[in-house]
Amino acid sequence: MNSLVQLAAEGEVAAATGITAYAWLLVGLPLLGAALLLVGGRVTNAWGHLLATALSWASFVLGFLIVLAMAGRGTEERAAHVGGWNWVPAGQFQLETGLLIDQLSIAFVLLITFVGSLIHVYSIGYMEHDADRRKFFAYLNLFVASMLLLVLADSYLLLFVGWEGVGLASYLLIGFWNHNPAYATAANKAFFVNRVGDVGMSVAIMVMFFTFGAVDFETVHAGAAEAGSTAMTVLGLLLLLGACAKSAQFPLQSWLGDAMAGPTPVSALIHAATMVTAGVYLIVRSHTIFNAAPNAQLAVAVVGAITLLYGAIVGCAKDDIKKALAASTMSQIGYMMLAAGLGPVGYAFAIFHLVTHGFFKAGMFLGAGSVMHGMNDQVNMRRFGGLSSAMKITWVTFGLGWLAILGVPPFSGFWSKDKIIESAFIGEGWRPWVFGFVALIGAGITAFYMSRLFFMTFHGKKRWVDAREGEPEYHPHESPLTMTVPMIVLAVGSGVLGLALSWGGTFSHWLEPVVGEHGDEHPVLAVPVIMGLTLLLVAGGAAYAWMLYWRDTVPETAPRGSLLTQAARADLYQDAINEGLFMRPGTHLTRALVFTDGKGVDGVTGSLAASIGGASSRLRRLQTGYARSYALTMLTGVVVVLGALWVMN
Repeated sequence: MNSLVQLAAEGEVAAATGITAYAWLLVGLPLLGAALLLVGGRVTNAWGHLLATALSWASFVLGFLIVLAMAGRGTEERAAHVGGWNWVPAGQFQLETGLLIDQLSIAFVLLITFVGSLIHVYSIGYMEHDADRRKFFAYLNLFVASMLLLVLADSYLLLFVGWEGVGLASYLLIGFWNHNPAYATAANKAFFVNRVGDVGMSVAIMVMFFTFGAVDFETVHAGAAEAGSTAMTVLGLLLLLGACAKSAQFPLQSWLGDAMAGPTPVSALIHAATMVTAGVYLIVRSHTIFNAAPNAQLAVAVVGAITLLYGAIVGCAKDDIKKALAASTMSQIGYMMLAAGLGPVGYAFAIFHLVTHGFFKAGMFLGAGSVMHGMNDQVNMRRFGGLSSAMKITWVTFGLGWLAILGVPPFSGFWSKDKIIESAFIGEGWRPWVFGFVALIGAGITAFYMSRLFFMTFHGKKRWVDAREGEPEYHPHESPLTMTVPMIVLAVGSGVLGLALSWGGTFSHWLEPVVGEHGDEHPVLAVPVIMGLTLLLVAGGAAYAWMLYWRDTVPETAPRGSLLTQAARADLYQDAINEGLFMRPGTHLTRALVFTDGKGVDGVTGSLAASIGGASSRLRRLQTGYARSYALTMLTGVVVVLGALWVMN
């Protein structure tokens, strides 16, 4: 039983005191910024971006002070509750708007506010000439506030409010340049796919209320171990459905690549430190439910294993630099989901990799934006090459992120992703062999496609020297300080954060009171063997990419390639599958219902109405208004009656 549940059962969850009592400002400050910029209108154009950035940094400073206060208390005394008001008074069901400050939520707070604030700074330069910059920063603040509410909520219902706020903000940011129909379509796609996951979340909350009579974390988690396994399995699968949509996991991952339609800072914000990590947070926060439902927990691991390979394969064939990074995000989130599905041996490592990934992936997305800034918004890597000489800061900072995601020691990914690979080899029966080798293969493919991206962009022959007809001439140049400074900071994190957090098991011990202890389980293969195999596959993948995309000449037009390559370019036909399985049948069903309603329900109703109307119009002819007609009718009736009597007699 985790410490939060244990303390709750003993009535020892302390109310927040000191600086922690002001935790509501973590959400309130960026929310205030969004409101001021949206309501203030053009008045805020000159300074709105500065206000939004300052309020985001203020949330980080407050979060950092709260962490310092938590570190000064004993391990079991760090969780605190910030009460609100009685939000849902419904008879015996009472729910407050409370915030939970514990080791898990505060880790997300620091990641969201720090990386999010760096992205705000980067956006000052990136969006400098955009006419709607004020609105863009308002949406950024709204996104940060919603994500903070999601991770700080003390109940699933309040979490769902933040969940929906993130969905709204992502829709607004992905479709920010909605004057382009393709971008508007991409925003709609992300919005509707996430609504599928929201159905799972909504029904899960209903199941919680039916099972426990409450939806707050303390009650639900305390009762999970005592509830029936069937109910917990259903609940776990519903939560997994929500997580799959928000974190772009199989089979609800189709929206992620299209989300690149938004400005590049949006890609960094959504794909690195915030939105796509929400599903991982949900699974880990709900670990007591999944511990009580082994089948649902296995489903989480299976989804993660499928997605990490899916994203890696797709990333191998993408020539759009941002879409290649999006496929990489999908794959890395798959690693986190796999770790979360492994149970207590993987919960802490899932969050550990989430934190390090937030730094190196955000840095690479911002690096991609820097390349686009210097290349007239070109995204086709086949039109890059040799940019290392023209954009040295971007090259170095991106290179550190590249080494981190490959898992090259001593960079951050080595300390976090390799722990997931080791944990995947823990277990009994077929699971450690299947999950372990999937994780290993994923590491090798990751090394190939990320090296492909790095070499095609920064090394080899310059393929931008001679512009094609209709293209502008390219004059690559380094980005301004507002863009390069955040990249440098994130690059430093890519280099040293993993080692700092893993030193002596610091991060794992920090999370233990929330997610439980790792245990003494050992992999089915020796750790040095797993590490050696991983580094061998990474070296092989990088070397193969070097031969194809640095040593050899890269064709400026993509060759047709194998059937697998063609499938990967088309995202393994996920859109076609969704269209065939859901969209087309849904369209036919809708048309059938419309036909049934028009010709059936409306037809019967219309026919009945027409019959009554026709009969009444004919009967109406008998009412002529002439006395002689009525007299004749009466006479006729008398004759008929007399005739009938005569016949009867």
